[in-house]
Amino acid sequence: MATIYDVAKAAGVSPKTVSRVLNDDAPVGRDTRKAVQDAMSRLGYVPSNAARVMRSNKSGLIGLITGAISNTPDHGDPRGLPELYIVQGVQDVFGREAKTLMISDTGGHSDRVPSLVSTFRQHRVEGLIYVADYHRQTRFEVRPGDPPVVLANCYDTVGTPSILPDDRICQHRLVARLIAAGHRRIGYLTLGASMDATRLRTEGYRDAHAEAGLPLDPAMIQEAYRDDHAPMTAALGRLLALPEPPTVICCGNDEMAMRPYGLLRTRGIEVPQRISIAGFDNYRAIAETLFPPLTTVELPYREMGRQAARRLLDIIAGTAPAATDPVRVPGPVVWRSSVTGVAGAAGT
Repeated sequence: MATIYDVAKAAGVSPKTVSRVLNDDAPVGRDTRKAVQDAMSRLGYVPSNAARVMRSNKSGLIGLITGAISNTPDHGDPRGLPELYIVQGVQDVFGREAKTLMISDTGGHSDRVPSLVSTFRQHRVEGLIYVADYHRQTRFEVRPGDPPVVLANCYDTVGTPSILPDDRICQHRLVARLIAAGHRRIGYLTLGASMDATRLRTEGYRDAHAEAGLPLDPAMIQEAYRDDHAPMTAALGRLLALPEPPTVICCGNDEMAMRPYGLLRTRGIEVPQRISIAGFDNYRAIAETLFPPLTTVELPYREMGRQAARRLLDIIAGTAPAATDPVRVPGPVVWRSSVTGVAGAAGT
């Protein structure tokens, strides 16, 4: 393997001149630079990254810990995809910044995280991003000497910089749009009550009603999330049995929204002619293939990844602005034909 001394001899220069060309840290004449570069090419010289890191304390490496690889589903199942989209957003930024992203997968075992952090420390990464599988609180221990950390899709109780979806604003935007289309009886089939997303989205649902001056009927909010169909069937039955049933039903996510389509049709209720349906996520494999296509709100996973990457770069550079964590990223409403306006409403 060629060394810096071999390159210097072949180019007819000193090893110090070769070092200057490699590190670009001092002026070198054009002809001399070309002679050194030609010699490196002929000899197949590969610079020592380890040596350069020791000199500059900058490896150009960023560590990312996720379960996106082991959790990536088959056959169009949307579970696991949020992590993958966040990773794609992270790579968008670091690819343009000439940083190398090193990805390590937990394999679904959170207890592996400390050892993965230790491995990244050995590789002298400049920073770390931890990506969670869904919006939740986590415990990511940062020890003295660890590289700076940014959390994506999760947060902790000690103020580690974090990027989250703005579930409250997303749901508020969706319900406000439904109200603008003339809907006044808006059912809501939620995710699990213990989830952060459910609490925040319910607050957004309430915010939109308050903003429009609409009374809130607690019976319109029903928990319906589980792997089996029974909770959804029962919750939908309770909504339809109300003296004034909903004209539109919001669902906790797009996967949940598929079930009311079929359940309503078995009762002879057409979507959206009699009851409209809205989802949450904008998972296109579902939203664009349902008939009619599903109105939903997009969770901005790729943008969350981009913001996490930019935040980490600012921290590394020492230019991070003061911020109140977590930073919440909103997404747009995607209006499709599963929702129709109520006759007589403005703009319908």
